[in-house]
Amino acid sequence: MTQPAKPTVTELGVSVDALIWRRSSAGPGSIEVAFAHAHGQQWALMRLTDDPDGRVSVFSRFEWDCFLDGVRNGEFDDAAS
Repeated sequence: MTQPAKPTVTELGVSVDALIWRRSSAGPGSIEVAFAHAHGQQWALMRLTDDPDGRVSVFSRFEWDCFLDGVRNGEFDDAAS
């Protein structure tokens, strides 16, 4: 069974300028995360603060929850060192 492709920010119809973005730190290369409701679902949007192209990654709520679970369980600890 093939999963449908995830929508882009444009396909979600979300204005990134209207979202409340939470920043990981104050320095360059910080990650920002915002949440949006569209198409009957909640989406997690992620971007780098200094990306000149302004790209935004879109994650379903399920994907975001799985990522947070992995962080809590130390699955990314090796990448941080």
